[in-house]
Amino acid sequence: MVRSGDLTNSGSPSPERVAELVQSLALVMRQTAITEIDLELGPLSVRLRRPALNSNEREASSALAAEESRGTLASNEHLITAPMIGTFYSSSTPGGAPFVSEGDEVFIGQIIGIIEAMKIMNEISADRAGTVESILVGNGQPVEYGSALLRLVQTGAERP
Repeated sequence: MVRSGDLTNSGSPSPERVAELVQSLALVMRQTAITEIDLELGPLSVRLRRPALNSNEREASSALAAEESRGTLASNEHLITAPMIGTFYSSSTPGGAPFVSEGDEVFIGQIIGIIEAMKIMNEISADRAGTVESILVGNGQPVEYGSALLRLVQTGAERP
């Protein structure tokens, strides 16, 4: 990952650092609704633009990516997907007990993990009730917007 100090402390950034920065920014743009980024660092100026996706295109894109990554779902199955890019953590502390394990019953709104994005810890909650059939990402694994995190077999329970 490019850190701002890596680019500014040495005067002019190296071509490798610039390429890494552009790739990082392009990834952020692909995974979010950001359509334009302007960045100036000393003599360096970078502008990235892409056409805006409408909400149907975004939903179709993330649903297709989730389905492709895990195959077709049964009618009573549901994937909980990452709402952002970042690093997924299955517990609140290193070495701590995971929020959920395979076979656990979860309810709507229950925290199932954390995604760290830009040094901010974001709690990820279940949007459906069900039994955790499988955990699809490992602790500390990078995830992208729409990445499948958990596969649930749905139940009717909203809260214990």
